[in-house]
Amino acid sequence: MKVAGTSMSIRGRALRCSSVAALAIFTCSGAFAQEAAYEEAQPATDIPETTDEGNDIVVTAAKRQQTLQSVPVAVTVTTGETIDRAQIRDIKDLTSVVPSLRVNQLQSSANTNFFIRGFGNGANNAGIEPSVGLFIDGVYRSRSGAMIGDFPDIQRVEVLRGPQSILFGKNASAGVISIVTQEPKFEFGGNVEASYGNYDAMILKGVVTGPVSDSIALSLAGGLNKRDGYVKDLGSGGRTNDRDRWFLRGQALIENDALKVRLIGDYSKIDENCCAAVNVRQSAATAAILNPLVGGKVNDPSQRFDDIVYYNFPSTNDIENYGFSGQVDYALGPLNFISITSWRRLDAVTNQDSDFTSADLLGRNFQDLKIDTFTQEFRLSTDINGPLNILFGGFYFNEDIDQRNEVFLGQDFRNYADLSIRGQSGGAFTLAQVEQLMGATRGNPGLYAGQFFRPGTGLRESYGLKDESFSLFSQIDFEVADGLTLTAGINYTKDTKHYQADVTSDELFAAQVLSDFVAPAANVLVSQQVGGILGVPGGFATPTQIAGFAQAQPAAFAQISAGSAAAAGQLTSLSPLQFLPPFLNVPNAVESDKLSDDDFSYTLRLSYDATDTVNLYASYATGYKPSSINLSRDSRPFPRDRAAIVAAGLAVPNLTYTSRYAGPEDSAVIEAGLKANWGIASANFAVFHQQIKGFQSNIFTGTGFVLTNAGKQSSFGIEFEGMVKPVEPLTLNLAVTYLDPKFDNFEISAFGDLSGTTPAGVPPISATFGFQWDQPVGSGEDRIILRGDFHYEALFRQVEGLPGFLVRDPVTGTILPDSIPVAIQAAREFQHDTNELNASLTYAMDNGLELTVWGRNLLDDRYLMQVFDSPAQQGSVSAYPNQPRTYGVAARYRW
Repeated sequence: MKVAGTSMSIRGRALRCSSVAALAIFTCSGAFAQEAAYEEAQPATDIPETTDEGNDIVVTAAKRQQTLQSVPVAVTVTTGETIDRAQIRDIKDLTSVVPSLRVNQLQSSANTNFFIRGFGNGANNAGIEPSVGLFIDGVYRSRSGAMIGDFPDIQRVEVLRGPQSILFGKNASAGVISIVTQEPKFEFGGNVEASYGNYDAMILKGVVTGPVSDSIALSLAGGLNKRDGYVKDLGSGGRTNDRDRWFLRGQALIENDALKVRLIGDYSKIDENCCAAVNVRQSAATAAILNPLVGGKVNDPSQRFDDIVYYNFPSTNDIENYGFSGQVDYALGPLNFISITSWRRLDAVTNQDSDFTSADLLGRNFQDLKIDTFTQEFRLSTDINGPLNILFGGFYFNEDIDQRNEVFLGQDFRNYADLSIRGQSGGAFTLAQVEQLMGATRGNPGLYAGQFFRPGTGLRESYGLKDESFSLFSQIDFEVADGLTLTAGINYTKDTKHYQADVTSDELFAAQVLSDFVAPAANVLVSQQVGGILGVPGGFATPTQIAGFAQAQPAAFAQISAGSAAAAGQLTSLSPLQFLPPFLNVPNAVESDKLSDDDFSYTLRLSYDATDTVNLYASYATGYKPSSINLSRDSRPFPRDRAAIVAAGLAVPNLTYTSRYAGPEDSAVIEAGLKANWGIASANFAVFHQQIKGFQSNIFTGTGFVLTNAGKQSSFGIEFEGMVKPVEPLTLNLAVTYLDPKFDNFEISAFGDLSGTTPAGVPPISATFGFQWDQPVGSGEDRIILRGDFHYEALFRQVEGLPGFLVRDPVTGTILPDSIPVAIQAAREFQHDTNELNASLTYAMDNGLELTVWGRNLLDDRYLMQVFDSPAQQGSVSAYPNQPRTYGVAARYRW
């Protein structure tokens, strides 16, 4: 243990180093960089034996070790101890302790969405790069599927808020999540943990570390996480939303004088049935599913939190995530050199009953996704005990995405379509009559008989994306006066993408231009009715016979003509069933397969040590995220390309025009902050105005994604984080975030002009109150630790609108303006607040054994994480509910 004098000395040097704190590497003396780290050799998984807490915590938010007090950046730190005590099992659990962060898991075990200060976007589309960058031991994880996993040997998690593009490059336009694991140690140690909870949850994980020589140390971590599903599937039987995952992670540390090499290899495997969506609003389409002719079942929307669903087959989530990285640190006098090299692979095979009913409507929604990523980073920085320090660096990124999808109709879809056609046409037609009528307009009434909505027809999709980018960055820290430091940084990033989409549809009805059939169908109906009246053999009157009938009985003929025209006009009402239309592949003669853009990002920051306990800072920073590609079946040409596509003869039936990609995001933030540390208490305060121009809006339509750029989205916010120890055993924490977001300009959203409105998915107030009572017992070596946190989010809307309620013109394909308010109003029903209570009670013995009782979401607060249009069910709405109350016991042994 450090003596009090040593701790105070380090803290004093930390305060002095804040004069060059802003986003540099090792700009203070090498002596402080070493002393600020934990000085004694600790087993890799031991909770560090330092008394550092609050703003004394050592972080690497600026890519060098310094205290949270001295780094002039808005950062929230979750320590390894908090992760252990709170039973945080993966990244999405962090929401309960970081109020500025929202994390949702949707659609599959491979998809996680991150939002910081209300900025972020959905990651269900592999072509969309995240606005929040995630780094694990300095290695960038480019897609959400690579971000889910149990924490093996975590030292801390740092959440950096606001644009961080100077040091973290592209995809940090909203912030960064940096996970730091413990290095192997040159002292034998480790721990093993076993946990059991409700839903038959079983977790076993552990790590061992130690030296193999004076200069080489190793560690090996592994774990197994299993749990029964908490949602009953009464359609296929069994349960969904289960857990079945395991991991291995090995590290080697080589240290020799000025050289340090860290090698990491990891492998994780997920094989789960996930993720349950429930019906929250029914429609006429739902009534068709429940009709005995279809025989489907759907949960009652009023019982959406009963954890009951009806599917006709279980979901597949077979995900492998593995990779290697190597970091080299070398000190040569006042120069420090760092190289980080990594290669990663993600294989995700998923399949889902995406109609979310027990009826076999969508018999297959399959995806095989493969992502290969290579990164290389170099940094060179000075380590001079003087007023000026400089950092130079470069980053290279190369990624290859190969995605294959299949969406097929199931055995029940024809009966469902028949009932839907009866309802949508006002009883004018059955499916068989539509097939006969449309065939008759082509001169053969049997042409389409039995051909529409055949089981096994649908879409076969292939998408590819190759992304290559590089960044060059530099930063200067200059101590203008004693305690006053000016930081200036710049980053140049160039990003180039090549993409392709090859999609085929063999669902015949979706390929018919219904408006083209209206006039011919009216003529056929007239011919049929006149032929029936005249008793014409074959049932259809000739033009001569029709003309004679019209002359002989004009009133009757007028009535027949009007009725036939009205009935034929009902054909266009069937367009909602054309949700698997033909696709215009890209590249083509009009649309290129290449997209390239670049950007300069920069930061200016002043930090000032007002006193020994109070630091102030003010900054202006910009960020950048490159263009994202819509790798989904709703990828459509831009409206600007319509004329050229038609002129080139490329237009396919029912082709609509929206976007293939969304252009770059440019973010900026003006921020002022205060950090105070009084020993028994600390406080961090930030006020900011943050904006993103060209925000990449990604809206799920029920079958694919509409990806487009908002003109400008901004948010004014206030953040507070504080810690106090009123008495020795008790630590109290409070974190509050206030956000006032708006779309300053968003004229081309999926719901028309949203300029001036409040973006959905952003709670105006988020807060977390936490406490820990650490009471010595007996001789004082054993401890009883009671910990809890309460997370609150004020009421907010889930989505801006629901695209399934939009109606398009049957001829032009444009959205009818009258339907836009309906789509927006339909979404207003779905709002929620959050009230989650988590707690644990631990008896920690001096011999290294710990026994814990824990619970998460103890109030069983249930809410909908995301709502969306039910696929192939116009007017029906589905949603993903959050996890119910979980609890259990755990035992851990440290040595």
